[in-house]
Amino acid sequence: MSETALREEICRLSASLFERGLTHGATGNISARTEDGGLLVSPTGTSFGRLDPARLSRFNAAGHHVDGDAPTKEMPLHSAFYETRSTAGAVVHLHSCHSVALSMLDDTDPDNFLPALTPYAVMQLGKIQLLPFFVPGDPAMGAAVRGLAGKRAAVMLANHGPVVSGKSVEAACNAIEELEATAKLALMLRGLPHQGLTPDHITEVVRKFDIQWDD
Repeated sequence: MSETALREEICRLSASLFERGLTHGATGNISARTEDGGLLVSPTGTSFGRLDPARLSRFNAAGHHVDGDAPTKEMPLHSAFYETRSTAGAVVHLHSCHSVALSMLDDTDPDNFLPALTPYAVMQLGKIQLLPFFVPGDPAMGAAVRGLAGKRAAVMLANHGPVVSGKSVEAACNAIEELEATAKLALMLRGLPHQGLTPDHITEVVRKFDIQWDD
């Protein structure tokens, strides 16, 4: 994909997420690999609903900011995914309400944040690590992602929001939408008798779709 087309796709999909309430105000950030190994990144303090393709932050393959507005303060978080996951072509971070609410519940499993309720979250996200609270912009978030050694395509920042990597901008956006939808479903079912996926179901999905699940 040409850089011009990639810039337009980032802004189009970001606007779609914003318009449907998956992030709000000037929250969230997004990045994608360019053909030359560089990055396009949403600027700091910008709204997903009003990103300008011409003003996206541009990094070269050496990681230097070479054009566009100043990047999001969460660059260490994005960089950590690209450095540890060779398949990462894009990274999306949202402040989506249902996933944030789920991260605040006392009985949420930090090693497997999202309940296995449907096969689609397993297929698109694998197992999600719940990370502890960090002050926004803290480089320690990047260190925490690096500590996972590329074993997780997605993490949940407690009291903050999900971060998802994907092979493309579209794949990452689809996956983070699935994360939020599953978190919403988990909250809807909370306190009600229900049947999620069994361990055998999960094993079948993991094997069929070649998903990284166990460490």
